[in-house]
Amino acid sequence: MFIAEKLRKTSIAEYLLYMWQTEDLIRAYGCSLSRIKKEYISRFDYDDEQMEDETDWFANLIRMMNSEGVRENGHLQINNILMQDLCELHAALLASTKFPFYNAEYFRVLPFVVELRNKGAKKDENEIETCFNALYGTMMLRLQKKDVSPETSNAIKEITTLVGMLSDYYIKDKNEGLEL
Repeated sequence: MFIAEKLRKTSIAEYLLYMWQTEDLIRAYGCSLSRIKKEYISRFDYDDEQMEDETDWFANLIRMMNSEGVRENGHLQINNILMQDLCELHAALLASTKFPFYNAEYFRVLPFVVELRNKGAKKDENEIETCFNALYGTMMLRLQKKDVSPETSNAIKEITTLVGMLSDYYIKDKNEGLEL
């Protein structure tokens, strides 16, 4: 919760990836709050109030996952709505003539997105979703200490730049408003 709150304010992309990881963490513990509290939350140096807040946060996420039918796979609606917001902002940035650097980075990333889709990514998902799925998949590979090819690393570097720009524009739009 504490990490999520900070990321939500500073990097919406990192926040969304963190939330996806949290969903998977909950699944790894069988959606059991008692196991999460005992085996995960207890590892952190929280005082009693922080421990209670963190436990409540996980309890709410578990309730939402159960009620939304994403206990086994998929994403919480709050995360899907955020992804939709990012996709809409992406489209608005591309349609505007005021963001040439974003457009240029998008066209650098586009061949990687096409390649990912040809390798099995969902054909009907938005390009930004494809980028996030690539970032998350690579993050999981690295956490498992699996090799990431130089080609994939290069693609991820470009995707990271585009998603980082989008994330920055999202935060700026929420805080100050963007003139599209």
